[in-house]
Amino acid sequence: MRFLKKLFKILGIIFLILLVSFTILINVFFKPKSDQTIQESFNESNIKVYIDYKKFEGNRTRIISTRKEVDTSLPNLIFVHGSPGSAMDYEKYLKDDELHKRANIFAYDRTGYGEENVGEITTIATEIELLNSITDSLGVSKTVLVGYSYGGPIALGSKRLYKKIVLPAPAVYSEVEPMFWALNFYKWRVTRWLMPKLLQAASKEKLQHQEDLRKHQEDWGNNLSEVYAIHGNKDWIVPIGNSEFIEKQFNDECFEILVLEEAGHDLIWSRYEEIKNELIKVLEE
Repeated sequence: MRFLKKLFKILGIIFLILLVSFTILINVFFKPKSDQTIQESFNESNIKVYIDYKKFEGNRTRIISTRKEVDTSLPNLIFVHGSPGSAMDYEKYLKDDELHKRANIFAYDRTGYGEENVGEITTIATEIELLNSITDSLGVSKTVLVGYSYGGPIALGSKRLYKKIVLPAPAVYSEVEPMFWALNFYKWRVTRWLMPKLLQAASKEKLQHQEDLRKHQEDWGNNLSEVYAIHGNKDWIVPIGNSEFIEKQFNDECFEILVLEEAGHDLIWSRYEEIKNELIKVLEE
C-alpha cells in the first residue's frame, strides 16, 4: 500500500509538471506577435514592413503593409486570415519580392486575434464592416482580396466591385462544417483556462460559425466581383464542398475554381509557390 501511495504521488507530480510545461509552451506558441517581433522578422528580408493601427468599434486593428505610401500605379493585395490565425500567416507573401513589385500588400489581424484585442471575437457581419472600412480607403476597383478559410466568408461578404476575390479553402457553407471533439477543451471550464486566449477566440468563433454562416450563405452569389476559389481535394478541415457550394451561385463568367490535387487545408503554406503564381496572374489581369 505504501508503495502504491508513493507511486501515485510521483506520477501525480510528473503529470502536474508536464501539464504546467505544456500550458506554458502552448501559450507562448499562440501568443500574438508584438510589433517589435514582427519588425525583427523582416530585418533579414529585402522587403520593409510598416505597421499601422486603425480604430474600429472601440478596437485597434493592426495592419501590416509593405509600403509606407500606397503606390497608386499598382493594384492592392489584401489578405484576410483564418482561425486561429493572424496577419503573420501571410509572412512569406509579404516578404515575396515578386509580389511586392506587382502590388501594395496588406494583411491585418481580425478582431480577437491581434495583440490588443485577443479573445474578443465578433460576427461575420462586423468583420465585413471592418474589411470594408479598410478597402474603401484604398481604391476598391484596384484591390484583390484573399480570404483564407474563415477569412473566406468575410471577403465574399464584402459586396464591393473588387478587381477580384481569391478564396483559398473558404469556409462558407454551414452544412459541411465539421465540429471537432477538441472544442470540448473550450466548453469545459475545468480545461478552458489551459487554452491561450487566441485559441479561445478560435473556439468561440468555431462554435458560432455554423449559425453565423446561415445568415449569409444563400447570398454569396450577389457579390459584384469575380471570384476565384482554390481548394485542396484532401482538405478535411474545410471540405471542398464549400467551394462547390458557392460555385452553384455564380455563372461561369464570374466564378472559377482551381482544385489542387493532394492538398490539405494548409495549402497557403504547403502549396505556396502555386498560390503565389495564381495571385500574380490575377494581379496582372
